[in-house]
Amino acid sequence: MDIAIVIPARYGSRRLPGKPMAEIRGRSLLGRVWSIAKAVSGVGAVYVATDDERVAAHATGMGAAVIMTDPACENGTERVWQAMSRLPGRRPDAVINLQGDAVLTPPWVVQGLVDAFRTDPATAMVTAAVRLTWATYADLLKLKQVSPTSGTTVTMDRFGRALYFSKGIIPHLRKPDETRPPPVHRHIGIYGYSLEVLEQMATLPPTPLEMAEQLEQLRALENGIPITVVLVDYRGRTHGSVDSPEDIPEVEAIIDREGELVP
Repeated sequence: MDIAIVIPARYGSRRLPGKPMAEIRGRSLLGRVWSIAKAVSGVGAVYVATDDERVAAHATGMGAAVIMTDPACENGTERVWQAMSRLPGRRPDAVINLQGDAVLTPPWVVQGLVDAFRTDPATAMVTAAVRLTWATYADLLKLKQVSPTSGTTVTMDRFGRALYFSKGIIPHLRKPDETRPPPVHRHIGIYGYSLEVLEQMATLPPTPLEMAEQLEQLRALENGIPITVVLVDYRGRTHGSVDSPEDIPEVEAIIDREGELVP
């Protein structure tokens, strides 16, 4: 099975213009994410999808394959699909969308999505989640009190297929049983798609639940597209990304404390 990783990297970030080239401990943000992607095994190619020649030149300079896309792409999914539609020659069977600001995503988390496709080539769409402990569940409850839209949870059926994603904490625990971990899973916003489903996700119109929760993955569920949820372990690493200039020193502090994900 031919699987590609595509890194959508847009120059015109509102909060951090030129974000892909932002420096984090001597390496660019895009360079770090590209290194993470290159550390994943079983991948045929890694592409950077961008709408800006400055990002393209930076990516090419570090050895990355670049596909130019339209500045009018509304989101990363649309940009990834457009990159694949412009790819000359044979297209991959499946694509992992690794956001260009996902600088703290461990390679083994991405590997989990790749392995899901290799285990079952009929997989339509795949994403990742972490099962919470009672301590992290309590942390999420506190976070929701001050920032209700921070953090997304997901529920699954017995076969690991997503039932629903929400900005609320689901399921609601009426009678918590602290003798076992809570059945609450925090969603990790990384996705893999079969090429057919990627095209659907980029071209289907927004759906009612998607608009209500502002969660694009609900578009898939509302259209009957099954999503396989891979449970991952961050192995003590801190999850995070770079969205604004204020995030950079925080990410640098995490790297200083926990070490580099990829040498």
